[in-house]
Amino acid sequence: MASNSPRSVSASRIVAAPPSDIFALLSDPSRHGDIDGSGMVQRARGGSSTLTLGTKFGMHMKLGRLPYRINNTVVEFEQDRLIAWAHFGGHRWRYELEPVDGGTQVTETFDWSTAKFPPFIERAGYPKKNLAAIERTLDRLVELYSAT
Repeated sequence: MASNSPRSVSASRIVAAPPSDIFALLSDPSRHGDIDGSGMVQRARGGSSTLTLGTKFGMHMKLGRLPYRINNTVVEFEQDRLIAWAHFGGHRWRYELEPVDGGTQVTETFDWSTAKFPPFIERAGYPKKNLAAIERTLDRLVELYSAT
């Protein structure tokens, strides 16, 4: 199920795991490549660390064949419920976790309402591309926890 609102796109899935397990994965940047549906996240820069509000962390990324590095800062945080990070462009990747029968409803959102230049994101087609990546990421989360 996907929902769209002005300057954000999101989708949700029910994942067969408690919020604490999913949050542990999301708050460990060394695990982000395990679930990334965009194909861009390669690996964390540096060792594994647990993210909290204000934590800065770096990632090795790849766009097509072009490798690059990005620095992020955790800008929203509520243990086992909410985590979001942003980089220099200002847009955010947010995960919200809600306990439900059968596990956790995970909602991932790409929010460019906080971006420094939202029209660029729109003209470059990132909302549509990122929604497709969100759908794949959530599917990977479901698969990961259905295999355990």
